Amino acid sequence: MPAAPAAGFACFGRAVRADPVQTAHVAPVSDRLTHFDAEQRSIVPRHGTAPPGAGGRCFVVEEDPQEMRMARQVVHTPQAPTPPATYSQAVKAAGLVFVSGTLPVDPRTGRIEGDSIQEQTRRCLTNISAILDAAGTSMARIVSATVILAQEDDFAGMDQEWLRWFPRTPPARQGAKLPVRVPGLRISIAAVAEA
Repeated sequence: MPAAPAAGFACFGRAVRADPVQTAHVAPVSDRLTHFDAEQRSIVPRHGTAPPGAGGRCFVVEEDPQEMRMARQVVHTPQAPTPPATYSQAVKAAGLVFVSGTLPVDPRTGRIEGDSIQEQTRRCLTNISAILDAAGTSMARIVSATVILAQEDDFAGMDQEWLRWFPRTPPARQGAKLPVRVPGLRISIAAVAEA
């Protein structure tokens, strides 16, 4: 069992096991050690008493400076199109990689690649794959995706190519319609992946 932390730590992040083998994560509440009651979801002062009926399910919680900072890292690769100055290709934070809406643009030419929805879907997913690779993760770790289509009629064709990339256990997905017309553009895809 780890030693209890010194007094004065903030109530945040990692739990130190106090009584059964279980952990809890709580947001900052005070600048003192606290107990967190898992059954009643309540926090009491370190030197206070546990709520009645807690059944020994209180935990000593300590500050974890690494988790408090929630570092954020911008991801960029020349293997995917360079976005405008208003957003990044992706941002890595909180154990996830958030990939911005990615267009079917060839990074070498800067032009939309492909006329069919299948070709454009393939280019979007190829670009996302390059961005995730630069972030140190992969397509297999995508947990959610947003597909934005210019035309509803392209849904079946997009799905055809999508299944080639995600034949089993596909990520959660939602769709929308492009709010503006861009000549030649049929699709944009954003994704969230585990880092």
